[in-house]
Amino acid sequence: MDIKDIVPAKSEYLKRLTYLQDPPEKLYYYGEIPSCDRGTEPNSRFPLEGPGRPKTVAIVGSRKMTAYGETWAFKLAKELAELGVIVVSGLAIGIDAAAHRGALAGGGQTIAFLGTAISQIYPAENKGLFQEILAQNGCVLSENAPGVEIGPKLRTNSFLRRNRLISGLSDAVIIIEADVRSGSLNTASHALSQGVPVFALPGDVTRQMSRGCNGLFNKGAAAVTSVEDVLGSLFSGSIKHQKRQKIELFGSTPDETAVLKAMSRGSDTGEEIILEVRKKTPDFDVSRFNVAITTLEIRGAVKREYGNRWILS
Repeated sequence: MDIKDIVPAKSEYLKRLTYLQDPPEKLYYYGEIPSCDRGTEPNSRFPLEGPGRPKTVAIVGSRKMTAYGETWAFKLAKELAELGVIVVSGLAIGIDAAAHRGALAGGGQTIAFLGTAISQIYPAENKGLFQEILAQNGCVLSENAPGVEIGPKLRTNSFLRRNRLISGLSDAVIIIEADVRSGSLNTASHALSQGVPVFALPGDVTRQMSRGCNGLFNKGAAAVTSVEDVLGSLFSGSIKHQKRQKIELFGSTPDETAVLKAMSRGSDTGEEIILEVRKKTPDFDVSRFNVAITTLEIRGAVKREYGNRWILS
């Protein structure tokens, strides 16, 4: 497998790394560096994708993840990837791997930064994941040239240096689980000093893997309880409003999506929504409408205004 190299200043996607206090002179990588014009294709399947540099979010956390952390890392990564956001992490076991897998499940691109030489895929147990990332047009990068030996004594420092690249490439950083001395907090520290928004998953105050995340709330991090929290920082002003509105038009079932789209076209009573949906789905009836609208209301996507009149939340 070919190892390629690139100078960040010559890549529109990587250029922001040149603004770091300690920028990498060269990066080595497998796979494909993301394109900055993916959104120019008509009928893009990514609702939030548009021309220019794609939004990028880092999701990192403890190697000793809990089921709670794994679920949220996978969920957030998947939902972001489904919207066209590129997910960045460190290929480590635990939360990093869960984030990469979530992005892959969402059909999106994901990027892994190694703390070792590019020729040394570490940890070895994630070589399968490494192959999956490349198979889905992602990439694996390192600032350490092929063959560079980074032994156990130097590895900690190398991984800490790697963290500045993860945060530096990202538009937001999410810490899922971290103890008070976790390397993930180092990534958060880099992000805060770089002016990158930091989010942390709130956790049980008695749980060891939540102590680091909960402590970040006193240092400027925001809580993440849904993908919407992160999207609010990625898109601002009218763009933010337009993008969030697009998200609301995608339900978890075809019926839900049809109802949301009917409402976006001006239908607001149950009767009007059913008639609008029937234009494309003739067998859509009151029973299916009730199931869809109830589920959407529980999820907070729609609100009952009065009677049988509904509005998008």
